[in-house]
Amino acid sequence: MIKRHFFLIIAAFVIVLMALAIIVRVVFPGGEDAGAQGPGAGRGGARGQQVSEAVVANRSFSDTIRVLGAARGAKSVNITSNSTELITRILFTDGQRVAAGTPLVELQAREEDAGIIEARAQVNQAQREYDRYRILAERGVAPRAIAEQYETALETAQASLTAAQARRGDRVIRAPFAGVLGLSTVTAGTLINPGAVITTLDDTSTIRVDFPVPERYLGVLRTGLPLTATADAYGGEAFSGRIALIDTRINETSRAVTARAEFPNPGGRIRPGMLMRVAVTQGQRQTPAVPEAAIQYEGQGAFVYRIAPGERGTTAQRVEVVTGAVEGGFVEIVSGLSVGDKVAGAGGRGAGQGAGATPAAASAGQAGARK
Repeated sequence: MIKRHFFLIIAAFVIVLMALAIIVRVVFPGGEDAGAQGPGAGRGGARGQQVSEAVVANRSFSDTIRVLGAARGAKSVNITSNSTELITRILFTDGQRVAAGTPLVELQAREEDAGIIEARAQVNQAQREYDRYRILAERGVAPRAIAEQYETALETAQASLTAAQARRGDRVIRAPFAGVLGLSTVTAGTLINPGAVITTLDDTSTIRVDFPVPERYLGVLRTGLPLTATADAYGGEAFSGRIALIDTRINETSRAVTARAEFPNPGGRIRPGMLMRVAVTQGQRQTPAVPEAAIQYEGQGAFVYRIAPGERGTTAQRVEVVTGAVEGGFVEIVSGLSVGDKVAGAGGRGAGQGAGATPAAASAGQAGARK
C-alpha cells in the first residue's frame, strides 16, 4: 500500500512540473529564442535573409514569329522511267554528286538500235540517189525537178534517222540538273514501271523552307527579310537565311500566307525533309528587364520582391508585375517596375512581404542586368 501511494505522489509531482513548464512557455514565448538569436535579434525580430540583388535595366528584346516548316532542296526530283522496260546498266553509285546531263540508267533498246540502223541505211541510199541526179541535172541530162525530188527524199531520211536516235536516247535516263543522288534499290535486270522511283536527285547547295504565317503578320513580311532556323539534329545551332518569296494568295481556310525562305547550305548539313523551326524577327525594342531567377509566378500572375529602404534597414516588398518576352535568361517587364529599381534575385525565393533583406556582396544577376 505504501509503495502504491509513493508512486502516485511521484506521478502527481511530474504532472505538476509539466504543467508549470507549459505555463512558462505560454507566458514567456520569446525567452528561449532571444538567447539563441543573439544581440541583433531584438532589433528586427529575425535575422535579415541574404539575397542576391539585381537592378532593373533596359535590355533589347525582339518580336519574333516562330513557325515550323520542312526543308527542301533548291531543286528536287524523283528519277523515274516513262515506260515499262528492263534496266540493262546502272551508271551511278548511291550518294554520287553528278552534273546536269550525266547518264544514270540505261534501258533495254534493241528495237531502237535496229531502227537507227535502218534509218541510217535509208539516209545513205537517199544520199547516193540525190548525188546522181544532181550531177545529171547540172549536165542538163536530167530535169532539175527530179533532182529536187531526191533532195527532199534525202531530207526525209535524215529526219527519220534523227527521230530514231531520239528514241534511242530516251532509253538512257540522265540527270536533269546538278545535284546529289540518293539511295537506290534497282539493279541491272530490274523491270521498271512508269512512275517507279529509281533514285532521287537533290540540289542541296541552297535549302528552301516553305512555312505558313498568319495573315495578321503580312504587313511586316517582305522579300529579303533576314530570319533564322534551327533543326533538332543540331540542337540550338541557328542557320541564317532570308525570305525569298511570299505567296500571292492567302489560304481561305487557315487564314495564313505561305512564305519561302532560302538558307545557304555549305557542306550539305541541312537535308531535304528536315523539320525546321523558323524564327522571323520583326524588330528590336529597349524595355526594362530582370533576370529570370527574380520572377516568381502565382496562378496566372507574376511578382518580384523589390528591395527598398525600411525603418530598420532594407526590406523586401512584394510587387506584382506584367511580364513579356523571355530572352537570354532575362524577362521583359511590361509594367510594375522602373529602370533602376532593385529586386531580389535567386536568394529572394524564400523572402516574404516586409521581411528583412541583406543584399549579397556580389550578384551575377545584377551584373547581367546592367549590361
